Amino acid sequence: MSKAILDFIIHYEYAGIFLALAFGLIGLPVPDEILLTFTGYLVYLGKTGFVLTLMSAFLGAMSGISVSYFLGYKLGLPFLKRIGPKIGITEKKIEKTRWYFQKYGNLMIIIGYFIPGIRHISAYLAGISAMNIKRFALYAYSGGFIWSITFIMLGKGLGRKWRVVEQYFHNLGLYAILTAGAVVLLIWLIYKMKIRRA
Repeated sequence: MSKAILDFIIHYEYAGIFLALAFGLIGLPVPDEILLTFTGYLVYLGKTGFVLTLMSAFLGAMSGISVSYFLGYKLGLPFLKRIGPKIGITEKKIEKTRWYFQKYGNLMIIIGYFIPGIRHISAYLAGISAMNIKRFALYAYSGGFIWSITFIMLGKGLGRKWRVVEQYFHNLGLYAILTAGAVVLLIWLIYKMKIRRA
Protein backbone atom coordinates (compact mmCIF):
# COMPACT_ATOMS: atom_id res chain seq x y z
CA MET A 1 0.00 0.00 0.00
CA SER A 2 1.20 3.51 -0.80
CA LYS A 3 3.19 5.19 2.00
CA ALA A 4 1.24 8.39 1.28
CA ILE A 5 -2.04 6.67 2.23
CA LEU A 6 -0.48 5.20 5.39
CA ASP A 7 0.84 8.62 6.39
CA PHE A 8 -2.57 10.16 5.65
CA ILE A 9 -4.29 7.66 7.99
CA ILE A 10 -1.66 8.08 10.71
CA HIS A 11 -1.85 11.88 10.55
CA TYR A 12 -5.63 12.36 10.28
CA GLU A 13 -6.64 9.19 12.16
CA TYR A 14 -10.44 8.80 12.24
CA ALA A 15 -11.13 11.53 9.67
CA GLY A 16 -8.50 9.97 7.41
CA ILE A 17 -10.07 6.52 7.72
CA PHE A 18 -13.50 7.97 6.92
CA LEU A 19 -12.34 9.94 3.86
CA ALA A 20 -10.12 7.19 2.43
CA LEU A 21 -12.91 4.61 2.57
CA ALA A 22 -15.59 6.99 1.32
CA PHE A 23 -13.56 7.84 -1.78
CA GLY A 24 -12.43 4.22 -2.14
CA LEU A 25 -16.04 2.98 -2.27
CA ILE A 26 -16.91 5.62 -4.87
CA GLY A 27 -14.23 4.06 -7.04
CA LEU A 28 -10.93 5.84 -6.51
CA PRO A 29 -7.86 3.54 -6.44
CA VAL A 30 -7.64 3.03 -2.67
CA PRO A 31 -6.63 -0.47 -1.44
CA ASP A 32 -9.60 -0.64 0.92
CA GLU A 33 -9.07 -4.03 2.59
CA ILE A 34 -5.38 -3.38 3.15
CA LEU A 35 -6.24 0.05 4.54
CA LEU A 36 -8.76 -1.52 6.94
CA THR A 37 -6.22 -4.12 8.02
CA PHE A 38 -3.73 -1.33 8.70
CA THR A 39 -6.29 0.49 10.86
CA GLY A 40 -6.69 -2.75 12.82
CA TYR A 41 -2.92 -2.70 13.31
CA LEU A 42 -3.19 0.86 14.67
CA VAL A 43 -5.80 -0.42 17.15
CA TYR A 44 -3.36 -3.20 18.12
CA LEU A 45 -0.69 -0.56 18.79
CA GLY A 46 -3.12 1.47 20.88
CA LYS A 47 -2.82 4.50 18.61
CA THR A 48 -6.56 4.46 17.85
CA GLY A 49 -9.56 3.09 19.69
CA PHE A 50 -11.40 0.07 18.33
CA VAL A 51 -14.92 1.53 18.51
CA LEU A 52 -14.01 4.88 16.90
CA THR A 53 -11.94 3.13 14.22
CA LEU A 54 -14.83 0.81 13.38
CA MET A 55 -17.34 3.68 13.33
CA SER A 56 -15.07 5.80 11.11
CA ALA A 57 -14.62 2.90 8.69
CA PHE A 58 -18.31 2.00 8.68
CA LEU A 59 -19.46 5.59 8.15
CA GLY A 60 -16.89 6.05 5.38
CA ALA A 61 -18.05 2.89 3.62
CA MET A 62 -21.69 3.86 4.13
CA SER A 63 -21.10 7.33 2.67
CA GLY A 64 -19.12 6.10 -0.33
CA ILE A 65 -21.54 3.36 -1.29
CA SER A 66 -24.52 5.73 -0.87
CA VAL A 67 -22.94 8.28 -3.22
CA SER A 68 -22.32 5.48 -5.74
CA TYR A 69 -25.97 4.39 -5.50
CA PHE A 70 -27.30 7.90 -6.08
CA LEU A 71 -24.90 8.52 -8.97
CA GLY A 72 -26.15 5.32 -10.59
CA TYR A 73 -29.77 6.21 -9.85
CA LYS A 74 -29.54 9.77 -11.23
CA LEU A 75 -27.03 9.41 -14.07
CA GLY A 76 -27.49 5.80 -15.21
CA LEU A 77 -25.30 3.31 -17.07
CA PRO A 78 -23.95 5.79 -19.69
CA PHE A 79 -22.31 7.77 -16.86
CA LEU A 80 -20.70 4.65 -15.41
CA LYS A 81 -19.38 3.56 -18.81
CA ARG A 82 -18.04 7.06 -19.50
CA ILE A 83 -16.39 7.76 -16.14
CA GLY A 84 -15.58 4.15 -15.20
CA PRO A 85 -12.38 3.65 -17.24
CA LYS A 86 -10.91 6.77 -15.63
CA ILE A 87 -11.15 5.19 -12.16
CA GLY A 88 -10.41 1.58 -13.12
CA ILE A 89 -13.99 0.41 -13.71
CA THR A 90 -13.77 -1.32 -17.08
CA GLU A 91 -16.57 -2.60 -19.34
CA LYS A 92 -15.51 -6.14 -18.43
CA LYS A 93 -15.91 -5.46 -14.69
CA ILE A 94 -19.32 -3.89 -15.28
CA GLU A 95 -20.55 -6.94 -17.21
CA LYS A 96 -19.07 -9.32 -14.63
CA THR A 97 -20.86 -7.47 -11.82
CA ARG A 98 -24.14 -7.50 -13.75
CA TRP A 99 -23.81 -11.26 -14.13
CA TYR A 100 -23.21 -11.62 -10.37
CA PHE A 101 -26.19 -9.39 -9.70
CA GLN A 102 -28.47 -11.57 -11.85
CA LYS A 103 -27.20 -14.71 -10.14
CA TYR A 104 -27.11 -13.62 -6.50
CA GLY A 105 -29.55 -10.70 -6.44
CA ASN A 106 -29.54 -8.40 -3.41
CA LEU A 107 -26.94 -10.52 -1.59
CA MET A 108 -24.45 -9.40 -4.23
CA ILE A 109 -24.30 -6.02 -2.50
CA ILE A 110 -22.99 -7.73 0.65
CA ILE A 111 -20.78 -10.29 -1.10
CA GLY A 112 -19.46 -7.57 -3.42
CA TYR A 113 -17.64 -5.84 -0.56
CA PHE A 114 -15.25 -8.78 -0.44
CA ILE A 115 -14.48 -8.73 -4.17
CA PRO A 116 -12.20 -5.86 -5.30
CA GLY A 117 -13.53 -4.17 -8.41
CA ILE A 118 -17.00 -5.58 -7.81
CA ARG A 119 -17.90 -3.63 -4.66
CA HIS A 120 -17.21 -0.37 -6.51
CA ILE A 121 -19.76 -1.26 -9.19
CA SER A 122 -22.49 -3.08 -7.27
CA ALA A 123 -23.88 0.14 -5.74
CA TYR A 124 -23.86 1.90 -9.12
CA LEU A 125 -25.82 -1.00 -10.62
CA ALA A 126 -28.25 -1.02 -7.70
CA GLY A 127 -28.94 2.64 -8.41
CA ILE A 128 -29.16 2.11 -12.16
CA SER A 129 -31.72 -0.66 -11.63
CA ALA A 130 -33.67 1.67 -9.28
CA MET A 131 -33.46 -0.74 -6.34
CA ASN A 132 -35.66 0.39 -3.46
CA ILE A 133 -33.55 2.67 -1.26
CA LYS A 134 -34.60 0.95 1.98
CA ARG A 135 -33.69 -2.47 0.64
CA PHE A 136 -30.41 -1.12 -0.70
CA ALA A 137 -29.58 0.47 2.66
CA LEU A 138 -30.34 -2.77 4.52
CA TYR A 139 -27.94 -4.82 2.41
CA ALA A 140 -25.32 -2.14 1.75
CA TYR A 141 -24.96 -0.93 5.31
CA SER A 142 -25.06 -4.43 6.81
CA GLY A 143 -22.37 -5.48 4.34
CA GLY A 144 -20.30 -2.39 5.09
CA PHE A 145 -20.32 -3.15 8.80
CA ILE A 146 -19.41 -6.82 8.32
CA TRP A 147 -16.66 -5.92 5.84
CA SER A 148 -15.20 -3.22 8.10
CA ILE A 149 -15.15 -5.28 11.28
CA THR A 150 -13.76 -8.35 9.47
CA PHE A 151 -10.62 -6.59 8.24
CA ILE A 152 -10.13 -4.39 11.31
CA MET A 153 -10.26 -7.49 13.51
CA LEU A 154 -7.89 -9.25 11.11
CA GLY A 155 -5.37 -6.38 11.38
CA LYS A 156 -5.75 -6.25 15.16
CA GLY A 157 -5.27 -10.01 15.41
CA LEU A 158 -2.23 -10.09 13.12
CA GLY A 159 -0.58 -7.17 14.88
CA ARG A 160 2.88 -6.49 13.49
CA LYS A 161 2.33 -9.16 10.86
CA TRP A 162 -0.54 -7.19 9.27
CA ARG A 163 1.38 -6.88 5.97
CA VAL A 164 0.77 -10.60 5.41
CA VAL A 165 -2.64 -9.53 4.10
CA GLU A 166 -1.00 -7.16 1.63
CA GLN A 167 1.36 -9.90 0.43
CA TYR A 168 -1.24 -12.64 0.08
CA PHE A 169 -4.38 -10.64 -0.56
CA HIS A 170 -5.00 -12.03 -4.02
CA ASN A 171 -4.89 -15.57 -2.72
CA LEU A 172 -8.30 -17.16 -3.40
CA GLY A 173 -8.09 -19.16 -0.19
CA LEU A 174 -7.98 -16.00 1.91
CA TYR A 175 -11.04 -14.68 0.10
CA ALA A 176 -12.90 -17.91 0.67
CA ILE A 177 -12.18 -17.85 4.41
CA LEU A 178 -13.12 -14.19 4.81
CA THR A 179 -16.28 -14.52 2.74
CA ALA A 180 -17.35 -17.61 4.66
CA GLY A 181 -16.74 -15.77 7.92
CA ALA A 182 -18.73 -12.78 6.70
CA VAL A 183 -21.68 -14.96 5.66
CA VAL A 184 -21.70 -16.70 9.05
CA LEU A 185 -21.61 -13.33 10.82
CA LEU A 186 -24.45 -12.04 8.64
CA ILE A 187 -26.63 -15.08 9.41
CA TRP A 188 -25.94 -14.60 13.11
CA LEU A 189 -26.90 -10.90 12.96
CA ILE A 190 -30.15 -11.67 11.13
CA TYR A 191 -30.93 -14.37 13.70
CA LYS A 192 -30.35 -11.93 16.58
CA MET A 193 -32.56 -9.30 14.92
CA LYS A 194 -35.39 -11.82 14.53
CA ILE A 195 -35.11 -12.83 18.18
CA ARG A 196 -35.32 -9.20 19.28
CA ARG A 197 -38.39 -8.57 17.12
CA ALA A 198 -40.05 -11.71 18.49
